[in-house]
Amino acid sequence: MDFKFKLASPSLNLNLTYLQLLIFLFASSTFAIRKDISFLETQICRTTVQGRYLITDHTGYVCDALSLDPKSHCCRLKKDQYSCQGCNLVSQCCNSYEYCVSCCLNPQRTQTDQALRVKIAKPITSGTYSTLFDYCSGRCRHNSESVVHENAYLSDFHHCFAPPSNVSVGITDSQIEIQLIGINVIVGKQGESCDSVCKTAGQSCVGSKFALINQCEIMQKYMKCRGSCLSSIGADQPAEVVDDAPRDLNPGACLYTRRPSLLSCDGSHQYTRRLCPCA
Repeated sequence: MDFKFKLASPSLNLNLTYLQLLIFLFASSTFAIRKDISFLETQICRTTVQGRYLITDHTGYVCDALSLDPKSHCCRLKKDQYSCQGCNLVSQCCNSYEYCVSCCLNPQRTQTDQALRVKIAKPITSGTYSTLFDYCSGRCRHNSESVVHENAYLSDFHHCFAPPSNVSVGITDSQIEIQLIGINVIVGKQGESCDSVCKTAGQSCVGSKFALINQCEIMQKYMKCRGSCLSSIGADQPAEVVDDAPRDLNPGACLYTRRPSLLSCDGSHQYTRRLCPCA
């Protein structure tokens, strides 16, 4: 048989060329769209709201309200992250709420796992903090451990971020010693308050550290505790009962309290010698 092949007409070839060109352009534009569009979310910062002039965002920066980014609510000026301006790093207390939060947010100063175990309130049924920022912004507010007689501050440095006393119970002796670095633990004279004991040594009483020394193991390192270690209630603890005290007061015994919120630097008792944290 005799086969004959016909060449494609010029118009058909032209149509095929146009079709190939359209496919190429469509594929290129689709690829370009997927490549150029960014799906990164803008970071939105959480901030403190307590102060009149300063604000701290949850990344640890401090700035004034006019320096906040209107979209992200983060501080636009990125310097001095985790600033501890106006803070006493020994007592972990500051004279400014915003700088207390900033200093507290430093993961090298505050252990996140420990902070997230802290109860928001005293009742056993209360919840715990969900983030480090929640802990720092809540803890730096005035609390019972930064006041005396419930109507006066212990000092100008009354914004404290140290863990409350109930978290300190159960930690090892080595961890306690680390947290007592810079603290001079002094045994006072009979009937003396810790304010008086520390002042005699040219120092000040650090009330936030009572939680660390309010334990039998620590008292036994500084005191004789011949009459054992007993739980008691009083603003003068931790302390040791003097030997010439009445028999019903357990002479020679060391006393600690299960209610550390009662402890104060000016507490004293005529028959005890206090163990005082000074700096």
